[in-house]
Amino acid sequence: MNELLYEQCRSLIDPTLPNIANISNCIALLYHEMNHINWLGFYICDDTKQECTLGPFQGKVACTRIPYGKGVVGTCASTSTTQLVLDVHQFPGHIACDCASNSEICIPIKKDDKNLAILDIDSFEYANFSKTDQEQLEKIAQLFIELF
Repeated sequence: MNELLYEQCRSLIDPTLPNIANISNCIALLYHEMNHINWLGFYICDDTKQECTLGPFQGKVACTRIPYGKGVVGTCASTSTTQLVLDVHQFPGHIACDCASNSEICIPIKKDDKNLAILDIDSFEYANFSKTDQEQLEKIAQLFIELF
């Protein structure tokens, strides 16, 4: 992954369009430009209900609700920290929405200490995501704060 992906994503965001259009275009860009990805999208956080609900995504049909604290997405939501998982089969309580997934990264999108959404990216490759990827994805995730 490189800096160009951030710039491409930033350039796709058009404040004259509905947020869903901007989110959808950025998801499509990331899904098609990142290597070895089999699912990429957002889960919308509801701190009151303590659950994440499926939002815009690219990939196979996905889990529609994930409780806080369950699986990689729910752990990301409950801790408000990025979860970089090199082997999802070793992650306690992993939720296998797609059995082809072998590694995953989840980045929280929050504003004023409130969870807004989780950017969830799955790969069919083991250890597909690096610390450098994490840093770049966290930077990209910042672009979405005002869209949720």
